[in-house]
Amino acid sequence: MQEQHIALVTETFPPEINGVAGTLGNLCRELARRGHRLTLIRPHQRDEPPGGHNPLFGERTLRVRGLPLPGYPTLRFGLGARRRLRRLWRQKPPDAIYVATQGPLGWSAVAAARELGLPCLSGFHTNFHQYSSYYGAGFMEPLIRSYLVAFHNRTGATLAPTTRICDQLSGWGVHTTHCWSRGVDSQLFSPDRRSRVLRAQWNAGNAPVVLYVGRLAAEKNLMQAVSTFERLRDCHPSARFVLVGDGPLRQTLERAHPEFIFRGTRRGVDLARHYASADIFLFPSESDTFGNVVTEALASGLAVVAFDQAAAREHIRHRVHGMKAPPGDTEGFTAAALELADRPGFRRQIGGNAREHAQTLDWSVLAERFEQLLLEPTEEAAQHDATPPVAGLHPY
Repeated sequence: MQEQHIALVTETFPPEINGVAGTLGNLCRELARRGHRLTLIRPHQRDEPPGGHNPLFGERTLRVRGLPLPGYPTLRFGLGARRRLRRLWRQKPPDAIYVATQGPLGWSAVAAARELGLPCLSGFHTNFHQYSSYYGAGFMEPLIRSYLVAFHNRTGATLAPTTRICDQLSGWGVHTTHCWSRGVDSQLFSPDRRSRVLRAQWNAGNAPVVLYVGRLAAEKNLMQAVSTFERLRDCHPSARFVLVGDGPLRQTLERAHPEFIFRGTRRGVDLARHYASADIFLFPSESDTFGNVVTEALASGLAVVAFDQAAAREHIRHRVHGMKAPPGDTEGFTAAALELADRPGFRRQIGGNAREHAQTLDWSVLAERFEQLLLEPTEEAAQHDATPPVAGLHPY
């Protein structure tokens, strides 16, 4: 396909660390490799230098005003920029627009695209309608869901990471959905990065190391991972629990469990070494739309324990590539982890299968799929009356 100008609108992007930022970073790298010109529209990031970050993939970046996201002080949500975007896109119209996040910035981008008749697709990256129940605002879930339907129906189509999420959106009333999954960098995340030095720092020896990677927050169902590890440690007293990531629950967990190993935020090769140096990966979340950390763990040769949804449902065959429990089956989740701890040979076999499968999840293939969905003609989005944006409810 010949060079195209693609505008991407998002409230998070590298060097920020979260699933949406990681997905868009990988996507932009591959689109740039395919010769496309990229314009990124996002809020100013916390601690960003006045001149902005250096471009990662040759992209042009338009920074807009934003405010701190409540409960997530390291992230910002973008304020509406309809007039600015309309003026920009009238002068230099992109061939297509992808809106990854659904806050005021995303709403204004969709509105500007519709006014100018520009092709515009949206992405469903976060189940943030579910997050309200974790922060004492469960009564808002129907309102948030209605807003999401209105938002996505104002775009040509919505891209979601799994067929189950596509079905969910269709059930809500979103008119056009396409499945666009996620890849993994299997060169970066590899069993070859296993580190004796790191395991020695953890005082692990030959004991099983259990790993969690992700935000330390209520919506990640972290207490399931904690209770599972405590049961595992009853049988394997030398086992270690390593947590990579940060978030509002970190201080509480550190006070309650000083024996856990908290490693904070890790990036790149350092993060890959942490994956590869563990033995069992726990993914207790029941709110993620996908969970990129699952495919990173698979690529690293870890035995993954997860509930049967999102990335695990798409990429794990039970007892072949990992261990799955039905959603809500907390005892089944724990039992799976205990079996992996008790049977190191079985654990290694699963890790080898996981690695082999992950090597098929190439980002270049997924970028080609994205390119086809975004740049091929789509039916015009259905007309809906404007619905006021719900601000500050997108914890990625």
